[in-house]
Amino acid sequence: MLQAMFAGVSGLSVHQTKLDVIGNNIANVDTTGFKAGRVTFEDQLSQTLRYAAGPNANLGGQNAKQVGLGVTMGAVDTLQTQGNLQSTGKQTDLALQGSGFFLVSNGSNVYYT
Repeated sequence: MLQAMFAGVSGLSVHQTKLDVIGNNIANVDTTGFKAGRVTFEDQLSQTLRYAAGPNANLGGQNAKQVGLGVTMGAVDTLQTQGNLQSTGKQTDLALQGSGFFLVSNGSNVYYT
């Protein structure tokens, strides 16, 4: 019973973080240069009920049987997708179409924008 409660509480906690990231994405939808985020989940703890077995003469192999006992946040990934191109009328404004970054340098170090 305690395992089920822990799984439920950990799931609610991580989904709250996911809602925070979605709210941030919505709040910044019109921000120039904003890149949206995405939450990934991972097993926090799992219990092995049956170990994997190799194949034999009469039966193919069997996968392990595991039960998840909670979830944790794996990462908040930044989605590196192209935004909308918009003309500004200024000759000094730049944009990339497709994948890539601008390279800038201070003379000794190179940075990606």
